[in-house]
Amino acid sequence: MKAVILAGGKGTRGKPYTEYFPKAMTPINGKPLIEYIVNYLNSFSFINEIIIISDYEGLGGQIKNYYNNQNNKKNITFVQDSQSGTGGDLLHIEQKLAGGSEFVLWFVDNLCAIDLKSMRDFFKEKKSSACIATRTKRKEETGFAVVKDGIITEFKEKPKMELQLSECLGIYILGKDILKRIRKLKQKEINLSFDILQELSKEGKISAYDIGDKEWMDVESPMVLDRNKKTVQKIIKQMEF
Repeated sequence: MKAVILAGGKGTRGKPYTEYFPKAMTPINGKPLIEYIVNYLNSFSFINEIIIISDYEGLGGQIKNYYNNQNNKKNITFVQDSQSGTGGDLLHIEQKLAGGSEFVLWFVDNLCAIDLKSMRDFFKEKKSSACIATRTKRKEETGFAVVKDGIITEFKEKPKMELQLSECLGIYILGKDILKRIRKLKQKEINLSFDILQELSKEGKISAYDIGDKEWMDVESPMVLDRNKKTVQKIIKQMEF
């Protein structure tokens, strides 16, 4: 089974930092974010190749240079971003995905020690075309208050909230039939979520794998990591690094 890491985003939310390095190279304890993801994916015996898509002609070149210097890229393939959207990127690497019935898609700004084996089993059990990691609990970054008749009776400092809707995270398992759907769209840029998954959801072909109490972090910038040091360290520990 192959895993695809999408690391070609512009990192708009991470500016000004992402004007100097790609989001994938955001430092955590002296190592870039992408190394944690690559090492974690390699910890699953059924992952035999990792394809990293990025703009290697731009800042993404730092990713390739990092692995060239590390000499530990034996199962990593680097592919230039096709500039045709998330769906277009997958179609661009269709031949490289040959040999398997499904693959992992991991957006590089997602840090989570998700149980990919359990997620893959769930994907197969539901006979779905796509499985998206979700969560229904979220620890807030701000304080809340219990209010009765306009009076605060209690403070809740950064509580863990139950969400009314499931929050979609950037870790997917996709069946190869997704590529056929992408190919049918005759447009220059294809957004996987809006152009493909939206329609699949109406057909009941997308399963949701709830991560439960697992921690998840949207690594949008070094500032977010700094504000959430305890959560980041907990995730890294769960990843067994």
